[in-house]
Amino acid sequence: MRVFISGASSGIGAALARHYAQAGATLGLAARRQRQLLELAAGLPGSHACYALDVADAAALQAAAADFIARCGCPDIVIANAGVSVGTLADDAGDLPALRRVFEVNVIGMAQTLQPFIAAMKARGSGRLVGIASVAGIRGLPGAGAYSASKAATIAYLEALRGELRGSGVKVVTIAPGYIATPMTAANPYPMPFLLPADAAARRFARAIARGSSYTVIPWQMGVVAKLLRLLPNPLFDALFARAGRKPRGLEL
Repeated sequence: MRVFISGASSGIGAALARHYAQAGATLGLAARRQRQLLELAAGLPGSHACYALDVADAAALQAAAADFIARCGCPDIVIANAGVSVGTLADDAGDLPALRRVFEVNVIGMAQTLQPFIAAMKARGSGRLVGIASVAGIRGLPGAGAYSASKAATIAYLEALRGELRGSGVKVVTIAPGYIATPMTAANPYPMPFLLPADAAARRFARAIARGSSYTVIPWQMGVVAKLLRLLPNPLFDALFARAGRKPRGLEL
């Protein structure tokens, strides 16, 4: 098995890398932080390709994809996992660059991660294209407008891609995690119900990917919460979340 993972240097990406390496997969690991990436790869069984890049850089991703396919063959699974999260306020002009960066990574970066592999997968007639969304994309959370909007866009983009690839043999898998214990969530100053360790989450992700599930919320309890959030009338949702805990602002992106 061949698996390409973006955002692989920590958190969910690193947990997925460990899971698939232990299953005997050959990995393509992409992330901005080269040192952490190389340290991760050195601790994994097998030999793997590492690419120090920013998913906002389309040319770098094209080059990485071409190199991985040339060296290892067309991947069976591509996981667009790279993402950033930061609190933003709509009335603060200083938060507009953060909004732009969140979309560059979470939405455009996801598309730029998946696109270079699509032709090869279609030619072979099989594969999994996986996008990591979030339950935060189900409704707009005050103080996290950039993150919520980016994940809503991720869900819609993957849904559209799924329709485009119907009948090709290539499955598009959308995974919407709830709270996973990673460096990203460690900064959250509020309770996180149903928090999952990253390695446990990676195992559940891998099962959903193997099934080719079109859309999965993990853990399942957050799926129930997500369905309830969809059903809440706007006035009730607004009242409940207006004073809810908010993501910290000004984190490094």
